Amino acid sequence: MGKFVKSSVFKELNVGFVLDEGQASVNDEFRVFYADRSPWNLVIRSVGMPGHGSRMYDGSAMENLMKSVEVMSKFRENQFDVVKAGLAANSEVISVNPVYLKAGIPSPTGFVMNMQPSEAEAGFDVRLPPTADPDLLKKKIADEWAPATRNMTFEITEKGPLRDYMGRPLMTPTNDSNPWWSVFKQAVEEAGGKLSKPEILSSTTDTRYLRQMGIPALGFSPMKNTPILLHDHNEFLKDTVYLEGIKVYVSVIKALCSFEGQASV
Repeated sequence: MGKFVKSSVFKELNVGFVLDEGQASVNDEFRVFYADRSPWNLVIRSVGMPGHGSRMYDGSAMENLMKSVEVMSKFRENQFDVVKAGLAANSEVISVNPVYLKAGIPSPTGFVMNMQPSEAEAGFDVRLPPTADPDLLKKKIADEWAPATRNMTFEITEKGPLRDYMGRPLMTPTNDSNPWWSVFKQAVEEAGGKLSKPEILSSTTDTRYLRQMGIPALGFSPMKNTPILLHDHNEFLKDTVYLEGIKVYVSVIKALCSFEGQASV
């Protein structure tokens, strides 16, 4: 999608508005998403003097890595505390979740248990809400999470844009300043539905590439009174919810297709 939106084929489509997937709602209101969190793949690496497992010395690779993991875990805890206190939604904070640790000297039966390795690394799934400052986070990573003073290095793979072509956060307005929002909201209500408070999606969809182009985009799936299983075991949708969703989609698509809004730039 990132390449497609920059192509001449896409430009010829003259897209004015995009409706993408959303999530189920556990109550009677339909959820709608005006932004996504941006994913980073973060890998931190440490090096240190190798040695026998019986030796005690400062600055080993594993010691350096464990210090960083501890600092990052504290940051994660602080962000999560904000969510637990009800001060922000999960999607409104920066999440930092460890996904792998790698170190040790391999052996035919596992690892050599009496050798301290010279290298160690850890990988993290990092998600930034559009309100976060990516430069500040990069500075925190360089100064606190993987400082060169402790023989640390890091690598960030940004999975998509953080700002639009004018440098603005990737957020679609959900007020009268966006005429597409008004048409969408009215169409849902005319079909008998009710929208919950607009949210930031905690994960990521292709709408980030559309928003980067300045195109308004919303995430919406009319599935109410349904558990949020997200590809878990026994994910399901009741027939009545499915049929009502079709009714809502018909109303929304008809309204959006007949609205002569401003085309994208």
